[in-house]
Amino acid sequence: MPLPKVRANGIELFYDTTGDPADPCVLLVMGLGTQMIAWSNALVERIAAKGFFVVRYDNRDVGLSTHLDGAFAINPLLALVALKLRVRLPLAYTLTDMAADGIALLDALGVDRAHVVGASMGGMIAQLMAAGWPDRVASLTSIMSSSGAPEVPGPTAEVRRALLRRRPKPGERDAAIRGGAEIMRLLSFPDPARDEAMLAEMAAAAFDRNYDPAGGRRQLLAILADGSRVERLARITAPTLVIHGEADPLIPVAAGEDLVRRIPGARLERIAQMAHDLPPAQLPLLARLIVDHARAADPALDEAAGG
Repeated sequence: MPLPKVRANGIELFYDTTGDPADPCVLLVMGLGTQMIAWSNALVERIAAKGFFVVRYDNRDVGLSTHLDGAFAINPLLALVALKLRVRLPLAYTLTDMAADGIALLDALGVDRAHVVGASMGGMIAQLMAAGWPDRVASLTSIMSSSGAPEVPGPTAEVRRALLRRRPKPGERDAAIRGGAEIMRLLSFPDPARDEAMLAEMAAAAFDRNYDPAGGRRQLLAILADGSRVERLARITAPTLVIHGEADPLIPVAAGEDLVRRIPGARLERIAQMAHDLPPAQLPLLARLIVDHARAADPALDEAAGG
């Protein structure tokens, strides 16, 4: 069976779908250096079971989608120094290009409008979809993300150090898995439904599917170059839900509070037992929030579901 890839926006995007294509579409957009499998099957199936056609995909430069091998990919620490010095760095692509990827995927699948859900960098991409293609976004759900405004607080010192460390080389499987699990531990809420062994299994699954530190660096450069989205966020007309964990050490909950001030009509759902992750114990709540928001954004859909 051929892999589910489509040519979209000049690249190939790997994707999968769950549910009936005749149902309203929920498009899931994942974050920095993170593959679509980080949207757990349990969450996807919960959303689809409520009458939605769920699409998740690998962003460019991650997973099984096109990797821009050989394109400029700078060390994160050097990128931050360049940003402070206002040095322009060559970009392989922008966050707007990545937003256009998602819209092109919808085109390829014959989807006119989608309920777009993005996590972390995926939330930034989803914001740009809603701002740039308002007719294509039925609703926006931005999870553990940011406006990019410079006054929003950043990560804890421990998390910053961990993210700036040199990543193991592709041949260093064990080290890469240990490092990946450690970063997930730092970013995740200590959910009793997820033990240390599960983090290692998740890191191993991601490594074995694809491992490309250079791709992650190019994505990070796109985030840094995008800067503040404040002016663009003011153009968003889609009903917007902001979900943020109160224990997030990477993008603090203050960033979620800032987003609801920037996006007209947005509302915030704070989750106490969530950090910069999608904790297994919170999946029923997350699915319900996403589904209820999509239904509220589409009166006909809400009516069909019994109000």
